[in-house]
Amino acid sequence: MDVGALVFDVFGTVVDWRGGVAREARRLLGDRVDAPAFADAWRDRYAPSMDRVRSGELPWTPLDELHRASLDELLIELGQDDVDEPTRAELVLAWHRLDPWPDAVPGLTRLRRRHVLAPLSNGNVALIVDMAKRAGLPWDVVLGAELVQHYKPDAEVYDAAPRLLALPPERVLMVAAHVSDLAAARGRGLRTAYVHRPGEFGGRVDPPAADPDADLSVSSLGELADRLGAQA
Repeated sequence: MDVGALVFDVFGTVVDWRGGVAREARRLLGDRVDAPAFADAWRDRYAPSMDRVRSGELPWTPLDELHRASLDELLIELGQDDVDEPTRAELVLAWHRLDPWPDAVPGLTRLRRRHVLAPLSNGNVALIVDMAKRAGLPWDVVLGAELVQHYKPDAEVYDAAPRLLALPPERVLMVAAHVSDLAAARGRGLRTAYVHRPGEFGGRVDPPAADPDADLSVSSLGELADRLGAQA
């Protein structure tokens, strides 16, 4: 496959959002909440909050701010609206401190020897940079929603990657654990690779083992590196 750059969904594909948010909820809220359920409930507000921006109901709003608004709503729903401001601010930063999947850094390191690597995430730039510094994610550049002020699956996000990297869309490979993300990328002419991440969903969802429409389906970023001929 003649690929010049790989762009990645981040939450769930490269990092374990569920485990990280649950860890921080447990640290900051103790037994006031069921930490894994809290993480799931907060994440359930992720797509609807971005849809409000995509529909024009809200002006462009970075993901950190959407996370904060969703957190405030969730705490009220759970009867925990007495949580103080410093704790709320620290909880929002949980999304900056997510751990990579065990295969992520070794796989990305191998892939970077032959390809340009970039996140193509709905996360705002500061969030993605903080996460990369903490987790050691070897990005060459940060791309994504905030640069074009659109959220995936808006076409503008996918179109930005080949344009900014000066590559034709067919030489950019979108890597994600979400079939819908890959379908949107294919609709803009990008190549696609599906990564099977059953742990992301905490047993609530059984994701498909492969995406039959993707160019590649793999179980890890190490396998992706193997399939693309990256040296071990």
